[in-house]
Amino acid sequence: MGNFGTKFISNKQDYETPYSLFEPLNKEFNFTIDVCATEINKKCDNYFNEAQDGLKQQWKGICWMNPPFKNVGKWIEKAYNESRNGVTVVCLVASRTNTNWWHNFVMKADEIRYIKGRPKFIGCKHGLPLPLSIVIFRG
Repeated sequence: MGNFGTKFISNKQDYETPYSLFEPLNKEFNFTIDVCATEINKKCDNYFNEAQDGLKQQWKGICWMNPPFKNVGKWIEKAYNESRNGVTVVCLVASRTNTNWWHNFVMKADEIRYIKGRPKFIGCKHGLPLPLSIVIFRG
């Protein structure tokens, strides 16, 4: 794999969303809850942590979601389902257009915004070397 492959490998799943990505979206949507967060990386005062497990909670309001990569499909399915119940969910996810979760749920989103470049997540030395999207499910 060379330096490129090993340089970006990480088992860490909770890097904090860069403010440069979050703040414009928060101004646009005025988020009421971060549905997938920790005390350290939360983007809203109101949030579900790992112990609360946002996948098991009923979501309300306008939700921000930056899910762990390891089970993003479950989170996207949850976001889609909650939006069918009137909740707006704005998701930051890898643009994995070759996956079932992308075709089954993201393609039903109200809007997909592709992110240019490699955003540098808080706590990372380098920008993420994979394409990212903002996926919006409007309730």
